[in-house]
Amino acid sequence: MQKKEYKTKHGNPYPPGSKANSGGVNFSIFSRYATHVELLLFESSECEEPFQTITLQKETDRTFFSWHVYVIGLPVGTWYTWRMDGPNQPHELGLRFDSEKQLIDPCAHAISDKRWSREAACRPGNNGKTAMRCVVADEHYDWEGDTPLRISSEKAIIYELHVGGFTRDPSSQVTHPGTFVGLIEKIPYLKDLGISHVELLPVMAFDEQDVPRGTSALGLKNYWGYSTHSFFSPHPGYCVTPELGTHIREFRDLVKALHKAGIGVIMDVVFNHTSESGDKGPIINFKGLGGNIFYHLDKYDQNIFHDYTGCGNTVNANHPLVADFIISCLEYWVKEMHVDGFRFDLASAMARGDGGVVLQDPPVLWGIELSKQLAKTKLIAEAWDASGLYQVGSFPGYRWAEWNGKYRDTVREFLRGDKGLISEFATRISGSSDLYEHQGRLPISSVNFVTCHDGFTLYDLFSYNQKHNDANGEENRDGCNNNISYNCGVEGPTDNLEILALRKRKAKNVFAILMLSQGVPMILAGDELLQTQQGNNNCYCQDNALTWINWHKVDQNADMLRFVKMVIAFRKRHPSLMRRRFLTGKILEGRDIPDISWHGTELNKPFWNDPEARLIAYTLAGVQPHESDLYIAMNMSDQTLTLQLPGIEGKYWRLAINTASNSPHEIFEFQDQPMVDQLTFNIQPYTVIVLENNSHQG
Repeated sequence: MQKKEYKTKHGNPYPPGSKANSGGVNFSIFSRYATHVELLLFESSECEEPFQTITLQKETDRTFFSWHVYVIGLPVGTWYTWRMDGPNQPHELGLRFDSEKQLIDPCAHAISDKRWSREAACRPGNNGKTAMRCVVADEHYDWEGDTPLRISSEKAIIYELHVGGFTRDPSSQVTHPGTFVGLIEKIPYLKDLGISHVELLPVMAFDEQDVPRGTSALGLKNYWGYSTHSFFSPHPGYCVTPELGTHIREFRDLVKALHKAGIGVIMDVVFNHTSESGDKGPIINFKGLGGNIFYHLDKYDQNIFHDYTGCGNTVNANHPLVADFIISCLEYWVKEMHVDGFRFDLASAMARGDGGVVLQDPPVLWGIELSKQLAKTKLIAEAWDASGLYQVGSFPGYRWAEWNGKYRDTVREFLRGDKGLISEFATRISGSSDLYEHQGRLPISSVNFVTCHDGFTLYDLFSYNQKHNDANGEENRDGCNNNISYNCGVEGPTDNLEILALRKRKAKNVFAILMLSQGVPMILAGDELLQTQQGNNNCYCQDNALTWINWHKVDQNADMLRFVKMVIAFRKRHPSLMRRRFLTGKILEGRDIPDISWHGTELNKPFWNDPEARLIAYTLAGVQPHESDLYIAMNMSDQTLTLQLPGIEGKYWRLAINTASNSPHEIFEFQDQPMVDQLTFNIQPYTVIVLENNSHQG
């Protein structure tokens, strides 16, 4: 049966994208230089031919640079694409219109990539049989009173995870592995772990086919998702029924369920580049609408894409129209999807203006910071790009937190046993005041991490001295060469029990240091289970057991998981570890001790200038009534050292953490902590200890 043709009338330029109401659907799309525009309507996501093609008229269906039409009676669930004609002058104008190429709507709220061929989109001409499709999405949803959470940043503990990899392994035993729905089934695990936020690797729709040719030849795909093309749409690969356009509902179900468990949602977003790559890349949307606006192009030959991201192109984020697109997109995810925050991949690329010049006050970054809709939203910058711009400690704005790469590197060096780092290490675990205090920023400006998706897992950090990325198909050229790792004596797997015990102790040291540091700790999913990637430090293309969480490890490494849960709970029990202001070394009001006192093996004699030192110790005063004071020491030398402990009149020290001991004696519940009956303590090599005085707290 032939589908009916729908009548049309003049549409509205706002809002962009497709918007349904009781009478039909309004379509609006931006293209300044298009001369001919067609809207194609499809019965399903897999139909090869449209059931209706609507030609827009410049005289009646264009307002300024927006093309728009209202389709009367068109139902929700209708699929669509666009076709546009205009100048095809990439060298002179940076424009590459192709009247046969089907384009997806940059503002579509749901897309299907089931028939997608990246290769076909890279060639000139008709790609209708292999193009992506957009759908007129059903926006109705019962939030049941849900709103974005307002968890104070000093209380945040971030858990970085990959939606697909978290449940895709059969050991997850979820109903729909690798999906938003599958992740919902694991919320009890996340809640029991004690984290406050999940930070989801990219969940905006991305191109899984965007990998190098050699990688693709091995049957590998873009797994991490740093290849976005549709910034308003959840990724269809994480949906159970994307062919029905259920993207919005499935993502909202996840957010609502996480919020009910008290867990916030931070999205990893990629506004520095898109999946359209450079001049040889595919035409998906922005290139076919007006690439000279959306991308940084060479001034003299606009066929050349300036690449500050290492991904073939760089989004021209500070162009007024692009900045508005980015800010509107973020506001959509907060207002309509209830997201609690964003982590911006290669955020420093967004600080660049014309010609790649680094702007002192980038309009897009200030626009994000000052948006009323985003006022309570967490903003986290990866404060560097792939062309040498490194802005850790100097990222534009005040609300922004930063992935603290200096914290990561210093902690790794200290854990490896490097000498003479005591002063630098003390600064990092105290919130990196050297980076943030002079700007009027706070310890919460520092997102502290030792591992993340990009690089070795925690277990591999102490199992490999070199990367082992041969499985990626790039002859081990990809991935970082400077891992600041230490294999503990053997490269990779071993049966040596002493080495295995040392690796586990070092992993526990990492979690202890993270939870004892001022700032916002971030954990990589799977590290609490000692997940390995077999030395691969760049698993961007490995959608397989190499990266999937192995849930059998919950039992296999139960002692490690127990330690992580308990050290997280320990942090949450001590406001002194979650300070909103920097430590001063001055006497606290109402107390007779400073907020922090630094030591070496002897009291008040830290090894600031000792080039051989690998030990740091300090006393941290409780900041609330009845909060215990803490004595903390970290010995990364190969020697057992005798520590002098501070006396505490009328109280005594109790042992809370000692990573040199075997489970379950490496960490204790408050009521079970053994008393330390001397004012000395022998700390073993490669060990973190924490003592707690006997103030009564629950």
